[in-house]
Amino acid sequence: MEKKRLYAGAVLVTGASRGIGRETALILARRGYTVYCASRSGQAPEDSGNLVGVKMDVTDPESVRAAATQIGDVQVVIHCAGFGIAGSCEGVQTADAKRQLETNFFGVLTVNNVFLPILRRHERSLVVITSSVAGLIPIPYQAHYSCSKFALEAYAEALRMEARRYGVRVTLVEPGDTKTSFTQNRVIAESPDSDYYRTCLKSVAKMAHDEQNGAGASKPAMCIAGMLERSNPPVRCAVGFGYKALCMLKRLLPARLIEAILRLLYIPSV
Repeated sequence: MEKKRLYAGAVLVTGASRGIGRETALILARRGYTVYCASRSGQAPEDSGNLVGVKMDVTDPESVRAAATQIGDVQVVIHCAGFGIAGSCEGVQTADAKRQLETNFFGVLTVNNVFLPILRRHERSLVVITSSVAGLIPIPYQAHYSCSKFALEAYAEALRMEARRYGVRVTLVEPGDTKTSFTQNRVIAESPDSDYYRTCLKSVAKMAHDEQNGAGASKPAMCIAGMLERSNPPVRCAVGFGYKALCMLKRLLPARLIEAILRLLYIPSV
């Protein structure tokens, strides 16, 4: 007997043109959901009756409101839009840091401010926010990316408590190193004349190697899709046993030891 769906309505996926967002949209469409695939291009990942392309820039409130008018009603919102900036804490300019936060953090707020009133019309609805293990464990030369994910962690926990009385469930999915176009699209925001530049490049090369040898986008996408089958989704879910263990160690080990391990991994001798 087929299990009854918890969410019979449509699903909105942001950042659906590539990476984890694209894979999530495809998985849910194959499971029979109508999926609105939001991206700046407005193109659906495939020509399918269950996949509807929607043009949306999460950093532009007018664009989000226009998309909401086009879409109408949804029961699930999945946030996958985002990108990464690499650079030292000292060297990344404020404008670049703001651009990082504008997409990864404020983009989620902008979409939710428009769609939460729609979600609250339903007896049950769901918000899934794609965070990162870096939102719990900051990485050298990824401080501003980690800040954007740290901010999402706090926001999601507060939203869970506030919106629960209206039937809105909220959960965080935290991928680790994942093989997607995120690696190629990472912005190096460190000036070549910076004292940190050479170390930054070597650190980013280590990250890129780990990402390109990590799990494919389908693994976190399956985790996200699985949240639609859980009546009481968790506060957060790291993707993969290794990353679950790493997050557990973060809580158990002394902060100085965690710092020493991260320095060893990501700050090579130059």
